Amino acid sequence: MTRAARSRPPRPRPARKAWSRLSDDELLKLRFCDLGLTVRGSPIERSVRRLYAELHARGIRCQPHVWLSEEWFTPDGVPGIAVPFYLAHPRLTRLERRLMTQAEGGNSQSFMRILRHEAGHAIDNAYRLRRRKCWREVFGPASQRYPLRYTARPASRRYVHHLGDWYAQAHPTEDFAETFAVWLTPRSAWRVRYADWPAMRKLLLVDQLMAEVHDRAPPVRNRARIEPLETNRRTLGEHYRRKLAHYGQYRRSTIDVLLQWMFSAERPRRGALRVATLLRANQRALIEGVSRELGLTRYSVREIARAMIDRSDALQLYTSGDRRDAVHVARWLLQRLASLYSQGETPHMPL
Repeated sequence: MTRAARSRPPRPRPARKAWSRLSDDELLKLRFCDLGLTVRGSPIERSVRRLYAELHARGIRCQPHVWLSEEWFTPDGVPGIAVPFYLAHPRLTRLERRLMTQAEGGNSQSFMRILRHEAGHAIDNAYRLRRRKCWREVFGPASQRYPLRYTARPASRRYVHHLGDWYAQAHPTEDFAETFAVWLTPRSAWRVRYADWPAMRKLLLVDQLMAEVHDRAPPVRNRARIEPLETNRRTLGEHYRRKLAHYGQYRRSTIDVLLQWMFSAERPRRGALRVATLLRANQRALIEGVSRELGLTRYSVREIARAMIDRSDALQLYTSGDRRDAVHVARWLLQRLASLYSQGETPHMPL
């Protein structure tokens, strides 16, 4: 064991809970307010301290307060972050994975990525950055209506990549939060990685704004905790029934959701290619490439590809950008669908 490893503080162990030995069915009968969960003493605490250290190293005095709730979110006007309850105890993390097939932020790396993103929202709120003219000129108006879904442009270099799924393209506030997260991440080398990207303008603005608020107390110090766990009388069973019902509509039309997310229902320009035409022309190469890469049978991948063709034809979708980019997107879609369906899972889209 190295000296660095010996000097590292031990990882905090979550407090033993009587309910941690219950079966899933018994656990689902409990109310949130009866779980007795807190950030302090949980696996979450260490990551929050790490976030505070990263902000301090950058000269940002604001330390977003963190509380437990049902989901990840940062309320408008509040410089704080709600973290989902299932991350406060390993037993609840396992339950989340079993019922939802994934636990968002369920390992230290993904937790920090989401935490830095939410910190971007909290810092925006704390210093009222979205009110500044330069913020609106670069990111767009924060008042813009938040879309139920958006058409991602994978080849665009006007946005940074942080959480994945081109989330920065969803809304101006998400664009800022993603850009802030890239700027904040230690050793991200953003000046090199995005050197020739139009997104560099956004990173430089974040750098400028953080220099302006350097070592300044935030004007907004609202410590409100929206929908805290300790006052939530809903049972875990009620929570998961609602959550599964919410995702049910997307599970029933997974291919439609993905296709409409990535392609346009309106012809973007004269001579734009129909998605169904593109898929038919590249069907053999796409099937062989994806089946080889994922180790799946060609038959199963071919069935998904045929469904993509049928649905894109019915939805009358068009490609945007050049043909090469469109083929790249089509391969990514087929790969993701084949991978998820092979595991009995369905994708959860950022909405």
